[in-house]
Order: sequence, then C-alpha cells, then structure tokens
Amino acid sequence: MILERINGIRDLRKLSIDELNTLAGEVREYILDVISGIGGHLASSLGVVELSIALHYVFNTPRDKIIWDVGHQCYAHKILTGRREAFRTIRQYKGLSGFPKICESEFDTFDVGHSSTSLSLACGMAIGRDLDKKSHKVIAVIGDGSLTGGMAFEALNQIGHLQNDIIIILNDNEHSISQNVGALSMYLTRIISGTMYNRIRRKSMEIVKRIPKVGTIIFQLLYRFFGSFKSMIVPGQLFEDMGIRYFGPINGHDIAQLLEIFERVKRINQGPKIIHVLTKKGKGYLPAEMKPVQFHGIGPFDKATGISRENKSLSYSEIAGRTLAHLADTDAKIVAVTAAMKQGTGLFEFENRSPERFFDVGIAEQHAVTFAGALAACGFKPFVSIYSTFLQRAVDQLIHDIGIMNLPIKLLIDRAGVVGQDGETHHGLFDIAILKNIPNFVLLAPSSGEELRDMIFFASRYDRGPVAIRYPRGNADSKNFRIGDYRKFRPGKIKRLTAGGDLAIFTFGDMVSVAFQIRDKLLEKRIRTTIVNLLTIKPLDVKGIERVIGGTGCCITLENGIISGGAGEYILSSIAAPLRKNILFCAGFPDRFIPHGTGSELFKEFGVDADSLARRILKQMK
Repeated sequence: MILERINGIRDLRKLSIDELNTLAGEVREYILDVISGIGGHLASSLGVVELSIALHYVFNTPRDKIIWDVGHQCYAHKILTGRREAFRTIRQYKGLSGFPKICESEFDTFDVGHSSTSLSLACGMAIGRDLDKKSHKVIAVIGDGSLTGGMAFEALNQIGHLQNDIIIILNDNEHSISQNVGALSMYLTRIISGTMYNRIRRKSMEIVKRIPKVGTIIFQLLYRFFGSFKSMIVPGQLFEDMGIRYFGPINGHDIAQLLEIFERVKRINQGPKIIHVLTKKGKGYLPAEMKPVQFHGIGPFDKATGISRENKSLSYSEIAGRTLAHLADTDAKIVAVTAAMKQGTGLFEFENRSPERFFDVGIAEQHAVTFAGALAACGFKPFVSIYSTFLQRAVDQLIHDIGIMNLPIKLLIDRAGVVGQDGETHHGLFDIAILKNIPNFVLLAPSSGEELRDMIFFASRYDRGPVAIRYPRGNADSKNFRIGDYRKFRPGKIKRLTAGGDLAIFTFGDMVSVAFQIRDKLLEKRIRTTIVNLLTIKPLDVKGIERVIGGTGCCITLENGIISGGAGEYILSSIAAPLRKNILFCAGFPDRFIPHGTGSELFKEFGVDADSLARRILKQMK
C-alpha cells in the first residue's frame, strides 16, 4: 500500500499522479475503517481527499499556511501530515482532536471548530506575513455552507479592499459537475491563470492607463468589457466585483486538474484569488453520498451497510422536533427557525408538516435570532433551535434585539453541557452564564423527554418575554413518551424528587441521574439525601430553595456547565446570607476549556461523576 509509505509530506511529494490517485482511494478506505468503528465527521472528510492531497503536494506546507474553515473535514489532512497511526485515536479521550489543533502539529495553522472564520484568519495572516516582509502563501479552504455566514462576507470585503496575496479555495459540495460547462470553464481557467496571459494583461492595462487624457477612461471600459465577457461564461462575477480574481469551477476529484490550477495560481503573486472547486460529500462511500446529512457527524456504524450501531431510543432533539411539529398543526402562529441544522435539531419533521413556516437561514446564528425577534414583534411565535455552542455567536442579538424589547421568542438550546468527542469548540458549557445575566429571559432545563415536551407546550403559550430551554445531547429518559400526555408546566417552582434530612442536592437536566447515583452511595454511609430538580434556572424558586436548605444540614449544587457564573453561583447570590454557609460547594466544570472525550470520561476527570462527588461530600461533611 502507498499509504503505508506516507509518514509525512516529503513522502507525498515523491509520488506520481497515478500514485496520488491510488493514494486517494487508500486514504478514503482508511478513514472509513476508523470512523465506522468510533464515529466522526465522515461525509465532509471523504469529499476533500483529493483536495487535501493536491494542496499539500503543490504548496510548501507547513511554511505555506493552509487554514481550514470549521475543520471537520481535516481527516485526510491529518493522515497526510505525519499522524497516520495516531488517526486511530481521533476524537477519543486524550487522542487526536477531530479538528485542527496547533498543539498537535505545525501543519495545523489555527484552532478551529465553528464556521466562517477562515477568511478572517487568512486576511490577518496575510497582513502579518507582509508586515514581516515574508513571502509564503496563505490558503483558506471554505465551504459553500460556511460562506453563508456574515463573518465570511465581512472578511471578503476587507480582502478585496486590501488586495494582499491570498488564495481562497471555495469547496462547493452542493452542485453536480456538468461535463460541458466544466470543460469550457477549465479551458478558460487555464487561459486566465497562465503566466503569459497575466503578464500581457498587466502590461496592457499599464500601457492603456498612460495614454494622455483618455487612458483612464479606456482602461475602465476594457476592464468592464473583460469582466462582462467572463461573467457570461464563468460564475464568479460576485468575487470579481469585490476585487478577488475568480478561477473555476474545477472538478475537485480530479487530482491532475487540481495540481495544474494550483500551480498556475500559486505563481500569481498580485492580489487575492479564489479557486472554485466542486466536490461531492461522502465521495467514494455510497451510503454517505446518498445521505450526506446523516453522515455529516455520525456515531459508530456498520461499514458494509451504513447502518448505525447506536441505541435507537428517542433523543432530546427528536422529542423537541416532534413536539413542535405537533403544536404547529393546531397553532398557525408557530414558526420554526434553525441555522443550517434542521436534521441535528430534529426540525425536519416540522418542515415536512408546515414547510411555509419553517426557515433554515443557513450558518447565520446572529441573523436567526434577530429574524425571530422581528417575527415575534409581528405577533408570531418563533422557536429558534440552535446548538448551545453556536448560540454563543448571537450574544449581542440576544441582548440588543430580544432582551431589551422583551420579545417573546422561544430558544431551543440543543447540545447543552459537555457533548463528548468534538471537544472545546463544541461543548455547550456557557449558555447558563450568558442567559441568566440577560434581563427578561426565562431559562428552563428539563431532565426527561416528558419535561421537555411540557416546557415546549408552556413556551408556545407564554407571551410575556423570551423563553430559553436548554437540554443535553443524546437519548432522553423517556420510556413511554407520547406527545398527547402533555402536563401543565409551571415555571419558577422546584420539584423534590427524594426526601432526606442530611444533605440536599440542587440540580437539573442530565445531572439529575448523577444525583441519584450520589444518593445511593451516600445511603451506604447512612446519609439521607434530598434531591431537588430546579427545572427553572431563571427565575429561581428562592423561597422553595431556602426551605429545603433550612431543613437539611448541608447541601451542594450540581450542573453540567461552568461553575463560574453558573446556576450554583446564582443560588448562592440569591438566597439569604445566613443560609449560604450550608452550601458545601458548587459542582460543575472549572474555569478552563474542556478537552474531548466521552461524557463519563470528562465527568470523572473533572470530578463531576458520582464517585468523586460522594467522596468529596463525605470529606466535607466530616
């Protein structure tokens, strides 16, 4: 196998084009073997195998800087850059990250995980290079989905204005490759990227501009003529109008074409360039090609059939989606909004049943929140479903466009708490600390699918301000879930789950199950525990909490979020001062970024598992 000989980029650059094509197939097979066993971002990584090979073959990496947008498509990049064997540990506890990490390799230019950042990074790195009088290349790889993010357009605006030498690879995986258009486009691209063409173009424009009186006018006419002619055949006029030269589209699975255009564009040292590359998500694996959304981020699956090996019980996301679709059937004012995550957030059923009231705004969380605010101002009931980690991108909108006007939008905050193998960029640990500090917000946290259903029913009828419901990733504790069994939910009231006079545990969400494990361990030491499910983080049931504290010797708070600014600290600051000494400690995650690993591994490492907490409680109670 050729892949076994690739221990680094130097080995890659010794191969012929035929060998590179063989290598692409072997890399795909290796990615499939590993990810089918442990899960990961499959479809996007399979789609950029040839692109990854060509980039490292042509450009002098790591001196030349490749910046991956989002970074979930970096698997081939990692395999080719000296991490072939370590790739077997990807996304595993203390193994390789599923995203580029500068601490892992000099080939990883920047830590990434959220979309639409690569162009801003490339712009900054190009300016830094030029200020340092260096000459390496800066290459940003951005997908057509990431290009919908506003931050990408902000960066394009500056890139076009500054005119620094930057190469942008637009990885377009949403269009099929037409042979006729592709052939003509490739022919034109060969011409306009050629050394002779660019030398003549530059010299001609310089000569025309020197013609007395009319030179500038003729230059502008010629520039417009060439632009208009090109725009009739090549679909890149938007970029040309922004001052960024366009090349393509190119077949992203043809290594020979990729090598040729990269070599040509590399020699053009003036101004920013964009190369439009067409790829197919899931390339080379039929189940992923047929269902790229399902195979975007997937758990372990049977490689032969593509069938998932994971438990098929209902997830919180599915329950949220089904409940909302059910409510929309009888309430024409309910609208669903998501930011390019309809599958992950469970809203595909809502789209099927009420398509005219479903809006996928693309990777644009800021717009999603403000758009929902306007809908609320018009009398509608917008439910905005966004992962906790991505909601961070819309903090100003939550304050400025929602909170200040007290608009009754409804936030469904999916993937709250640690989410496992995706690590620092994807854990949802900050939503409580953010939202509890915004006036007018109601913040709820269910511990089961039934509670989530009831809270969504409540939110659909609540019109006095914004409501946010946070819930974890994964399966819900809902054995016999039925939408029709809705129970009336009343916010701002705690729920006692057990009674015991020695210790109280105040918790919510997925940590309720951990509290029960702690109770069982303490019972072995004859310590009786009261478990309190907060249900509502804001507004707190302060009187109810104070009554429980007054009736027990001591208590702790427990949450799947950061301690600093979290629910535990909120309780401490809200209860009467004399009762504060009864709180032994607030349990949660510390003031640091949490690495990747399974939930149980991370709970244990940071002392938020039942064994660690029971020992800590016993030590402090003594």
